[in-house]
Amino acid sequence: MASMARDLLAEHTLDATLEQISRSAVDLVEGCDAAGILVLRGDRVTSLAPTDQFVTDSDHLQGELREGPCFDAARPDRPERVFRIPDLTASPERWTRFVPRCRELGVGSMMGFLLYTRDEELGALNMYSRKPGVFTEDSETAGWLLASHAAVAFATARTDEQMREAVATRHLIGEAMGILMGRHHVTEDQAFDLLRTRSQRTNTKLRDVARQICEAGGAKS
Repeated sequence: MASMARDLLAEHTLDATLEQISRSAVDLVEGCDAAGILVLRGDRVTSLAPTDQFVTDSDHLQGELREGPCFDAARPDRPERVFRIPDLTASPERWTRFVPRCRELGVGSMMGFLLYTRDEELGALNMYSRKPGVFTEDSETAGWLLASHAAVAFATARTDEQMREAVATRHLIGEAMGILMGRHHVTEDQAFDLLRTRSQRTNTKLRDVARQICEAGGAKS
């Protein structure tokens, strides 16, 4: 687990970090056949770094039904941080719509862990087994330890990526402003106003407007 934590923090991109988290779940948690990360944006489910297609199918199913262990684990309004269905072949006491349909995907048991740091909640780390009765309390403990390390790595990688994107966007906007200043003989503030006006008029993000101008090589805006 300590080696895994070091490996996670050594990854250089957000995608690589998420993929390493999912692979670590399969490698380190006994009985785990597949894993992935479910993120909720409002009520819309996004499936990140799934190791198997049925992980994505399960995520989409939970989003469609608005219920399930991983869906609930990712919701910020729930105090619970760990959910486990030991046996999907048993009659469900909870998630009664989700369980029988997830069973049809070939899932026998599953767990969901909230990924969170002191400052933010990031989503849910989900682990699946094709066999029922595989995940025990020991499995849950191992999964929770992994999820704790994964949350820190996830948050760090996302912050790093946001910073890189901000720097790249700033450079792109600056380049577009330079093109407009040279073409229209305007000041820096006026060039930025031209960018902003086009962005608002076309309902296009400022960075995309800047990219269009740069790709056009200074064509008339």
